Amino acid sequence: MRSAAGLIFASVVSLCVSGSAWSQTAAKPTAVPPAPPPQAAPLPAPAPATTPAPLSKAACTNPDALGIARVVEIDTTGGPGFGFEHFKQLDFLRDHEVVLTFDDGPWVGNTPTVLKALADECTTGIFFPIGKHATYYPEILRQVLAAGHTIGSHTWSHATLTNKKLTEDQRKEEIEKGFSAVKWALDGVSPAPFFRFPALQHPPEMVTYLGTRNIAIFSCDLDSFDFKARNAQQVIDVTMKKLDKLGKGIILLHDFHKHTAEALPELLRKLKADGYKVVRMIPKAPVQTLPQYDEEILKDTKLPTVSDRPVSSVVQTISE
Repeated sequence: MRSAAGLIFASVVSLCVSGSAWSQTAAKPTAVPPAPPPQAAPLPAPAPATTPAPLSKAACTNPDALGIARVVEIDTTGGPGFGFEHFKQLDFLRDHEVVLTFDDGPWVGNTPTVLKALADECTTGIFFPIGKHATYYPEILRQVLAAGHTIGSHTWSHATLTNKKLTEDQRKEEIEKGFSAVKWALDGVSPAPFFRFPALQHPPEMVTYLGTRNIAIFSCDLDSFDFKARNAQQVIDVTMKKLDKLGKGIILLHDFHKHTAEALPELLRKLKADGYKVVRMIPKAPVQTLPQYDEEILKDTKLPTVSDRPVSSVVQTISE
């Protein structure tokens, strides 16, 4: 969604779509993904899909943890929209309930730090990875899955889909290839049919398309603007100020950003201290990826990935 510091610059754009039950605000320009890691071998075929294990409250050893107050199952038939910044129909959160969402990962260092903070507080979030990033660091995305968090998609390359230079087929490819890349990174496990547009820019024809694909669209209720933050404390201050004004909401954060990863432990403690409760959102059924895009991911031998081999098998001292 929002961009990486030093990689993606933000702007504010207003969009209005007539004949629809939502309006659009707060956007940013097209993002250019960072340079990929070194070239690796061709991608292997994915393993058969399995269902990820749910988070277990029994596993929590922190008696003062933020935890998970409620789990809601989402029927994504018809492509429902969530987040009052754009979608007004589905007001399901109760007072002082929040949903934590993280965009633009997975990313080395930052995503694991976010996962640790969530685990320490026995709580959860929805992760919206960029497809390319998923192919760079599949082992990190598998850690997100193994921890029991919900995983959706955030396009293949973080292209802004309102860009008039993109054809309709290219927009669809951004959506579909993103889901297929996430599925590949998860060893064939299909992610949730949860999607967030980059820059929160929703081209009407793609909203309609996602409806035909039974994929839910996520905006947000409040944006942390962590991509603008100068330090971790600013992430906390901006988020809590907005949240205290609204009283509840879907919070937009990025596991891509260092300041967010650094801020999260204290932010979660602050949520707990101020009486906020986390709601977990899970899909009724996983997304059904399209075979042509699954095959495109498998055939693209240029996709880099990071080796998970131990250091000792890669680097050996032969002389001192």
